[in-house]
Amino acid sequence: MTDGPNQTLRYPFPDPPENGAALEVAPGVLWIRLPLPMALDHVNIYALDDGDGWTVVDTGMKTSHSVALWEGLLTGPLAGKPVTRIILTHHHPDHVGMAGWLMERFGAELITTRTAWLFSRMLILDTEEEPTPQALAFWRAAGMDPEIYESRKAERPFNFSDVCHPLPVGYTRVKEGDTLRAGGRTWDIHIGNGHAPEHLTLWSRDDNLVIAGDQIISSISPNIGVHPTEPEADPVADWLEACGRFRSLAREHHLVLSGHKRPFLGLPMRMRQLIENHHGALDRLRAHLAEPRTAAECFPPLFKRPIDAGIYGLALVETVAHLNHLHHAGEITRRRRDDGAWLWQSSPE
Repeated sequence: MTDGPNQTLRYPFPDPPENGAALEVAPGVLWIRLPLPMALDHVNIYALDDGDGWTVVDTGMKTSHSVALWEGLLTGPLAGKPVTRIILTHHHPDHVGMAGWLMERFGAELITTRTAWLFSRMLILDTEEEPTPQALAFWRAAGMDPEIYESRKAERPFNFSDVCHPLPVGYTRVKEGDTLRAGGRTWDIHIGNGHAPEHLTLWSRDDNLVIAGDQIISSISPNIGVHPTEPEADPVADWLEACGRFRSLAREHHLVLSGHKRPFLGLPMRMRQLIENHHGALDRLRAHLAEPRTAAECFPPLFKRPIDAGIYGLALVETVAHLNHLHHAGEITRRRRDDGAWLWQSSPE
């Protein structure tokens, strides 16, 4: 779900760096942008200067283009110094894809949360040639459009291994309340959830920087989805809990360096927006469920744009997440339709 533009957020860097270039956003902190082969066409990574090497936060997807851009970064903006550490904010392939490549090239240390490492390692190793029975059952339960269902049933699924370098064994765990030193700063570790479990964020004690990954982004709310791996999950509850904690940490002077879009100021406002965005969506969904609906029939109250085949999967998993949240709260009921789809409906007053 997206928010409209809001003039209360301020963007001190109007133009992002070109793909594969770098822009210094604070002393010893480089903002680097890499391309993605999807609608959200870029990912931001950050390089922190440690003097004799670099700590890199997130890495981009592994594609031939990304490899070429990384080769240019290493000899250009990174000045030929080695990447000695990689901090992984979360396990998604646009963030972890090149981590193994950098680890093997430099013997770099990987620093992340336990869940992020386990998910990354597992999903990169788990190559599927056809959809699993669990995935097919999940799609049927969500009432997936029949044409899209038949198409996906016949296709090879997306695999992390397609866009991620193999991840070597071994990492350094960080958790809530830890600190680490990088880029001449001491960073507090605060853990988010919802978009990805145990999502790492970094809050500088020495200046106003927050490296937020996908937990906090300026103009989009990150996808919060339920997947066949855990079909009864309630990531919306996890998301709202994390947003509440981060809202208490947010200050106007914080410069937020996100995984996508531009760095911004106005974090207290943005945290309020992110919370209100999902409460508003839940309110619209409750009203929509006055009549029984499948998940696929619940797109209109949740999304402010047409849902085409390219984003259908993301919309479906986010819709199931919001339905699960209301169901766990006892606000809606569900019953199986003859074709296996859940029909969701608001509970009687």
